Amino acid sequence: MRHNLSIYIVGIILMSTFGACTDLKETVYDQIVVENYYNTREDILKASFRPFEYAYRSIGSRQVLCEEVADQLGTWERDGWWLDNQQYQYLHYHSWAADHFNIKQEWEYCYKGIMQSNSVIDELTKLNPADFNMTQPEMNNYLAQNKTLRAWFYIRLLDTFRNIPLAVSTDNSKNSQGQVEPSIIFSFVEQELKWSIDALPTKGGSSGNGVMQGQWTKAGAAALLVRLYLNAEKWIGIPKYAECAAYAQQIIDGVYGNYDIDDTWDKPFDWNNSEVSKEAIFAFPSTFGRSHWLYDLDTYFGALPADGEPYFGVYKEADFNCKYAAQPSLDLNGNEYSFMLGKPIAKFKKYPEDYRLKLYKNLGNNTREGMFVYGYLEYKESGVIKRIKSPTDGNVLYIRDQVGPFHDLEPGRQPTDKNSSMVGADHNSGWHFAKYPIYTDNEMGKCESDYIEIRLPEIYYSLAECKFRTGDIASAGRLLNAVRKRNYPESTYNTYLYKPEGAVTLTENELLDEWGREFFAEGRRRTDLIRWNKFCTGTWWDKIPDADNHTEIFPIPRDYLGADHNLKQNPGYNN
Repeated sequence: MRHNLSIYIVGIILMSTFGACTDLKETVYDQIVVENYYNTREDILKASFRPFEYAYRSIGSRQVLCEEVADQLGTWERDGWWLDNQQYQYLHYHSWAADHFNIKQEWEYCYKGIMQSNSVIDELTKLNPADFNMTQPEMNNYLAQNKTLRAWFYIRLLDTFRNIPLAVSTDNSKNSQGQVEPSIIFSFVEQELKWSIDALPTKGGSSGNGVMQGQWTKAGAAALLVRLYLNAEKWIGIPKYAECAAYAQQIIDGVYGNYDIDDTWDKPFDWNNSEVSKEAIFAFPSTFGRSHWLYDLDTYFGALPADGEPYFGVYKEADFNCKYAAQPSLDLNGNEYSFMLGKPIAKFKKYPEDYRLKLYKNLGNNTREGMFVYGYLEYKESGVIKRIKSPTDGNVLYIRDQVGPFHDLEPGRQPTDKNSSMVGADHNSGWHFAKYPIYTDNEMGKCESDYIEIRLPEIYYSLAECKFRTGDIASAGRLLNAVRKRNYPESTYNTYLYKPEGAVTLTENELLDEWGREFFAEGRRRTDLIRWNKFCTGTWWDKIPDADNHTEIFPIPRDYLGADHNLKQNPGYNN
C-alpha cells in the first residue's frame, strides 16, 4: 500500500497528463502562477512535485539516446517495419543530424524540467514556513527535492550535450547568455547536491522506501554525486574517482540510510519494488490506472515482439511492438562474431547458469522467471497450444540471437542472404527482453512497477570501477561479486565469481561486460562506453569505428540554435 504522499505525487502526474488532453486553453509550463496560490501546506506539496511529471515522462528520450547508439540494443527494419526515415539507422551508425527528433526531445524535456524546478525554487524561497505551520527544515526538504531533480536533469545534459546554458531561475537575468564551460555546470550540480544531502530526509527502516517512495533522500542525492564524479574525467577533463569512491563507500556503509542488495535480480523491478526492494534508492512511482511511462513504446513495451500479447496474457491497453531487441551475437552462418563489444546474449551465456537467461514466463500470483524472450512463444487458447506468429507474413516466430531474413526457416537453418544489417531483417531477429514484469490482465501487479532510477548495485559497481582504476583488482572483484552472486547457483560460485572469491579474472573488458549485464537496457550503456573510450573507437554489430570522437556528445538541436543566437553548435557538427 502506497503512503498518501506517494499517492499524491502520482496523482499530480495523472492530473497533469489528462489535463493536457482535455483542456485546450493555454497552459503555463515554465512558471507557477503565484497569486493566491500558496495558501496551505498542501499547495506547497502540489507545487513541489509537479516537475517530477516531466522527469518521469522524459525517460523515453534518454532510453533511445543511451541505448540505440550503443552496442547492446538496436531497432532494425523488419519486413518494412521500423524503417521510419532511417532515424534509428542514423543513431546506430552515429550519423545523426542536429534536427533528429530524439535529440531535440532530450534537450526539451530536460530544460522544461529544469525551468519547472526553477519556478518552484524561486517561489518557495519567498515564503515564510511559519505561515504554513512548517519549520525551515521542512521547507528546505521541498527546496532540496527540486534542487536534486534539477541536478538530475543537468547531469543528463552534461552527459549528452556537454556545452549547455545554465538556467538557475525564472528570472532570465540570473541565467547564462549562451553556453557555459562544462566545469561551471559541474560545480553548480556538485554544490546543489551537497546542500541537498543535508536538507533531504534519510530513508527509515531496512526494507523498501515505504513512505519515502517517489521522493529524493540523502542517499539519492549522494548517488547522483557518485554519477557525477564517476564521469568527471570525460565531462570536465579532471578525474574525480577518489571523490566518487568516498561517497559510494558512505552509501554502502549506511551513512545515508539502510540499503542492501536484494536476494534476487528481479526484485528491484517487480510490481511492488519500491515497497519491498532493499536496493531501491530512488524510483518514480507508477500505477496501472495512473502513470506508467516505463511501460511505453520508447522503453519496455517496445522491447517485446509485436502481437506477442497472448504469450504474456496481456490484452487490455497493451502496446507491444518490436522496437528494441538485443544486438546479435551470431552471424548468418551461426558463428559468433569476433569483435569484443556488443554480443550481449553471448556475454550473458558466458556464465550459462545465469537465472536471467531463462525464457521469460509468468508463473501466476504476480511472479515470473527469466528476463529474455526467445525461441517459440507458446500459449494456450481454448485448450489448444498455439505459437506467436509474425505480424507481417503470418509465419510462426522462432526468435534468434541473429539478425536477418529468416521468415519460415526452421531453427538451425540459415538464410541464403548473409547480409546482417540494420536493413533487411524480420520479426524472428534478435532476442527480446522483459526487465520489468509483464503480468497478465487479471493480476494486480500489471504495470504497477515503479521505475527504478537509482539502485544500490550502481553504487557497488561505481566503487568497483574506482578500485579497478587504482589497481585494486581484488577489492573490485569482491564488490562486483556482492551483487552478481545472486544470479548464479551457490554451488557454482567458484566458477562464476571474480577472484579472489572465485576463478574468474577481472579485466577491463570483463568489467565493461559486467556493467552491461547488470544494467542491461537501463539507459546508461552509451555513458559507460564513453567513459572507457570505447564509444567512438569500438566495433560492434553493423558498426565500424567513428572517424573521430565528436559524436561522444550530440549536436545542439537546430531549432534552438535558430531561436537563440547566443548558442554555438558543438564541435564537429554543422550549424
